[in-house]
Amino acid sequence: MKSGSPTLEVERSYLSEGYRFVAGMDEVGRGALAGPVTVGCVMIDAAASPHLPQVKDSKLLTSSVRESLVEKIQAWCSAFAVGHASAKEVDALGVTGALRLAGQRAWWHAAEKVRADVVILDGSHDWLSTPREATLMDEYLLGEEAPAGLDVPVHARVKADMSCLSVAAASVLAKVARDALMVDLDRAEPWFGWRGNKGYGTVGHRAAIAERGPSEHHRKTWNLLPSV
Repeated sequence: MKSGSPTLEVERSYLSEGYRFVAGMDEVGRGALAGPVTVGCVMIDAAASPHLPQVKDSKLLTSSVRESLVEKIQAWCSAFAVGHASAKEVDALGVTGALRLAGQRAWWHAAEKVRADVVILDGSHDWLSTPREATLMDEYLLGEEAPAGLDVPVHARVKADMSCLSVAAASVLAKVARDALMVDLDRAEPWFGWRGNKGYGTVGHRAAIAERGPSEHHRKTWNLLPSV
């Protein structure tokens, strides 16, 4: 496999364990100052899904190529979804808890069509499964309909978006969805430059925060002001 060219080798390896439907999941927005964290979920039939050319980790693709791949990915996979957790939820839960919330929202939405047997998660640890001990999320979601925890194995894999096609596809869906959301938010508050910076901490973005103060879409618990 050439670097940056994901395959279905890992997904198909689970067939020997009796896992036919595999979910690839990836996140975007973890390091932003504003906007949600977003998780993409792509469920495939490892026994039948063909290779899908051009799809790579979203960071390796231009915005126009990512956008051109969305419909192809949606037609290729067995089920897909994108879940968000807002800046307010990031502040309340911490970034890991917010990623879990966004991921479980994506999982259960996709699972309405197909329930995968196993999850491949991009990263070095499982941020998707609900811990057994009580968490801040439990308190925060008290009185709300919280997503149920996943009932399938979750395998975290470093750089899975580079090696696993389902995860790379999920990264594209997540990136395109979050970018579109930030462009929409930019229309109401263009001085923060979200159309270009997508909520990340550029010099111009931090300077605008210093001048105008944070908006409702900023993560108030984060270090938002420009470095001195």
